Amino acid sequence: MYKRILIATDGSELADKGLLKGLELAKDLDAEVDIVTVSEPWAVGMYDAMGWSVGYMNSPEYKADRDENAQKVLQPALAKAQAQGIRANGVHVLDRYAADGIIDSAEEHRSDLIVMTSHGRRGVSRVLLGSQTTEVLARSQIPVLVIR
Repeated sequence: MYKRILIATDGSELADKGLLKGLELAKDLDAEVDIVTVSEPWAVGMYDAMGWSVGYMNSPEYKADRDENAQKVLQPALAKAQAQGIRANGVHVLDRYAADGIIDSAEEHRSDLIVMTSHGRRGVSRVLLGSQTTEVLARSQIPVLVIR
C-alpha cells in the first residue's frame, strides 16, 4: 500500500502525536519514512543607521542557526523512529512556507502518503491563524492523513 511516508513536524506536542501515528503506520506497513521540518523565510528586516538592510539571512550565521534549530526537531523524531526499527531520513527545508516545503518534499521523495497534524480549528480562528494543513490538503496530489 504505502511504501514511503512523509511525516511533517515542527517539534510541537501536537506534531509529536502525528509523528507517533505516522511511525506506527510505517511500522505496520514496513514503509520508509522521511521526517520533514520546514524553516519559513526570515520575515523581519534589520536595518543599520543608513537604512540599509543588514541582511541576517545572507549571513553565514543564518543557515547555521536555522539548521541547528531544525536538528533540535529532527534528531528526537529520528531517535523515535530508530527505537521502533523504522528506516527514517531527516529532511530540513529552508526558506519555504510550511505547506510548500511539505508538498515539494513529498514530491521530491516520491512519498505515497503525507502525515501531518491539525489543531482542528474552525471559523474565524482558522482564518486568522491560517492553516498549513488546509493548504496541503487543497494542493497536494499525494494522499494526506491528518491527525488531530
